[in-house]
This record gives sequence, structure tokens and C-alpha cells, in this order.
Amino acid sequence: MSEKGLLIVLSGPSGVGKGTVRKAIFKNGVDFEYSISMTSRNKRSGEIEGVDYFFKTREEFEELIEQGELLEYAKYVDNYYGTPVRHVRDTMDRGKDIFLEIEVQGAEQVKNKIPEALFIFLAPPSILDLECRLKGRGTESDEVIKERIAKARKEIQMMYLYDYVVENNEVDLAVERIKAIIQSEHLKRERVEMKYRRALLELEEEEI
Repeated sequence: MSEKGLLIVLSGPSGVGKGTVRKAIFKNGVDFEYSISMTSRNKRSGEIEGVDYFFKTREEFEELIEQGELLEYAKYVDNYYGTPVRHVRDTMDRGKDIFLEIEVQGAEQVKNKIPEALFIFLAPPSILDLECRLKGRGTESDEVIKERIAKARKEIQMMYLYDYVVENNEVDLAVERIKAIIQSEHLKRERVEMKYRRALLELEEEEI
């Protein structure tokens, strides 16, 4: 029996660079999979079912919510987006790690369902740095940026929900730290001990 895979959850405040770090992690190939989200929006040209998203109708999505089949979900521009729990658990049961990049509120939902997951908080070097990053986008008004900063302060206070905190002052360095955390998690005594306990049990069964 193979070792059960890890659910790796990366989250942090808006503007901290979660997407950039996640893309850098997967750039050169990794031993884990990226979690595919589910959405109720229409499929766009070139998108593939089970590759870009799992596409559902609004009714199907809402039924899955009622059945508790989503690890986390949110509604944006009248469409649902979320993470299907079955896909995540099936991947873990195959002994494969699965990587999930989500917002802080989504991570809190995941922790309630799979508390044994590995939670990594991506933090800005400072609130001022985060504000500069948001302004640097040039896509949002000052009022929206103020709202995002206020929200980010609340999210940073939720850091206690996480196992590790990685400061994103340099993307390549943040990537190295995250990969090191994942590697060290696989070497935890609890996981390694369970592997050998199963091996010993199999030997005992063969000897009977």
C-alpha cells in the first residue's frame, strides 16, 4: 500500500503573489498535482473538461454544495467556483500530493474538512509592500485598494490557522522554501512510522 498523498494548501492575502509563486513551483515539473477547480460558468473556447475546470450547471453546483461535496467554494460575478472534495481525496488515496492555491477564507473551509492537510501562508514582507504591489497593478481604484488592504490585515490575523508561513520577498526563494516544507512534511515521524507499521503488518500476515 502506497503512502497517502498530502493536500498542500497555499493561501494568503490578495496581492501577495500566490498565483505567481504557484506558477513558478510548477514551472520545472513537480511530483504533485495541481487541484482542478469546479465552476458553474460556461466553458470558454479552447477549455477542456477536467483540465481547465470541472464544468457544472448552477443547479448541479448547488446540489453538490448541499451534499457537502466541495472542500471550499465562493461566488464571483454570479458564477460559482470551488474545489471538489472527491477529486482531492481520490488523488491523495492514489498516493499523490495535490496542491491547492486559494484565498484565506477558502483555506479555513478546507481546514474544517481535512485538518491533516499542510497549510502554508504566503505573507508579504510588510503591509506597505502589499499596498505597493496592489497599486502597481494599475487596475484598481484607490478605494478598492483600501478595501483590499483592510481585508489583508484581517487575513494576516488568521495566520494561526496555518502550519508554516513563507514570506514572499523573492519568488524563487519563496518557491525553494515551500518545496522544502513539502519535503520535510513527508519525513515527519508520524508518516514514516505509519509506512513501516503497515510493512510489518504485511510481514506478519504472510508468516501466518
